[in-house]
Amino acid sequence: MDPNPKSHPILSYVMARLPSLGPKPATSDSEIDIEQPPLKPPSDPSSSSSQTRAQIEDDMPHLADQRLLASMTWAVSDVAQTRSVLQTLGPRPDHETVDKARAKLSDIEATLGKQLEEIVRSPRPPDVDRLQWRAHLAERENECRRSAEKEKQDYKAVLQLDEMHEAYERLLKEAEERLVKIYDSAEASPEDAGTDEAPMVAREEINEDVVGILQEATGQGLERIDLSGRRLRFLPEAFGRIRSLLVLDISSNQLEVIPDSIAGLENLEEFNASSNLLESFPDSIGLLQKLKILNVSGNKLAALPDSICHCRSLVELDVSFNSLTYLPTNIGYELVNLQKLSMQLNKIRYLPTSVCEMKSLRCLDAHFNELHGLPHAIGRLTNIEILNLSSNFSDLKELPDTIGDLTNLRELDLSNNQIHALPDTFGRLDNLTKLNMDQNPLVIPPVEVVNEGVEAVKLFMAKRWLEVLAEEERMSMLEMQEQGQTGWLTRSTSWLKSYVSNVSEYLTSPRGSPRDPYLDQQL
Repeated sequence: MDPNPKSHPILSYVMARLPSLGPKPATSDSEIDIEQPPLKPPSDPSSSSSQTRAQIEDDMPHLADQRLLASMTWAVSDVAQTRSVLQTLGPRPDHETVDKARAKLSDIEATLGKQLEEIVRSPRPPDVDRLQWRAHLAERENECRRSAEKEKQDYKAVLQLDEMHEAYERLLKEAEERLVKIYDSAEASPEDAGTDEAPMVAREEINEDVVGILQEATGQGLERIDLSGRRLRFLPEAFGRIRSLLVLDISSNQLEVIPDSIAGLENLEEFNASSNLLESFPDSIGLLQKLKILNVSGNKLAALPDSICHCRSLVELDVSFNSLTYLPTNIGYELVNLQKLSMQLNKIRYLPTSVCEMKSLRCLDAHFNELHGLPHAIGRLTNIEILNLSSNFSDLKELPDTIGDLTNLRELDLSNNQIHALPDTFGRLDNLTKLNMDQNPLVIPPVEVVNEGVEAVKLFMAKRWLEVLAEEERMSMLEMQEQGQTGWLTRSTSWLKSYVSNVSEYLTSPRGSPRDPYLDQQL
């Protein structure tokens, strides 16, 4: 739960240098020198943070000043307290779990509302006093509320934990910004005060240049604009006025924000915003109903807006090379026309179950992530042809049996994972022509079979599948035979009991009573 040295270098450095805020020393009786804190042993994986601290000392030498370090203490105290709480609470719940918790709370609230409405409309029995009836209704209402509140506790806990993690991340960001300002103020001098004017002028010139291009485009009704590789730092709001624009390329710039006015590009079909510095994407992206191709790869996106699910015309979506840890929960329910999804080089641990509803999907690239597995319903992607799950390393250990339902799959890359065995249904992938299983601790199929090629693997797994089916058939027959024998024995025992009962009744009946023709026949 320590601040990441890559995203919060100064904060990480300061908290490591201040013993009261950083990790506690191994021995309490040893004295700590604030100027030279003890380094972690090289065998510790986190020892790379000491290298990061050394690097930041070279880049920002004033951080070695103890007075400056002391002045930064107040800016990180809240972070230290929040960090200790989060260490106790554990990891942050994934996005899909949070969304499901919100949905369940909404359902509980809706059910409670209906129950309360039924209570209010309940007719009063004529023999019950009005005051007593009101007290009875109030008790029923309180009971419903208590029951609903009890049911909501677990879901509220999930949301509260997520909110605490989000608050901590916000504290990290704000603390880092404050520390940067403190350092800048300590480093600045009167001679340096005007050094930023030239860059600002340059920015204005670039901005005016872009505005000119956009104004010209507006007048001519252009359908394509290419602003790639122009070192742009921001986009003017005028972008939203080009209603005729079909293709917009703003890749390979230094953009940190996309203006909300982009929603005005109502006819836009292709949007390339790759290789920038974007940390977020505007919610207004969901208003681009005609967008077919969206490329936001090579940015700093930590999440995609849920509104991206409203771009139902999307055919290709590239979100690779970002810092994504999840995809929107409902992305598969909405983007039913998506054919290619590229999400490689992120930090995604789980695919939302809705991905299995992308019936048009033909290519899914999820290599270099942290996938712990695939949804069980992955077999519904019957049109998928290319699936890349390579380089999820120690996280991906098995595949679901339903992967055998991907009958149109042609290329599958499972290299650099921890897969010990392919599922028994693997032999059903008749159209598979390209398979990469390198760097896996395979046991089933054996490595020598894998080395013979994809056809050998398919044949081996197909034979194994037939053996499994034969064994299941044999067990089913045995079970049917046992049931048949049991049924015959049950019927025989029942008939025998009935027969003995009737005979006993006949023998003990009076002589003068009429004889039973059925018993006569049996005797």
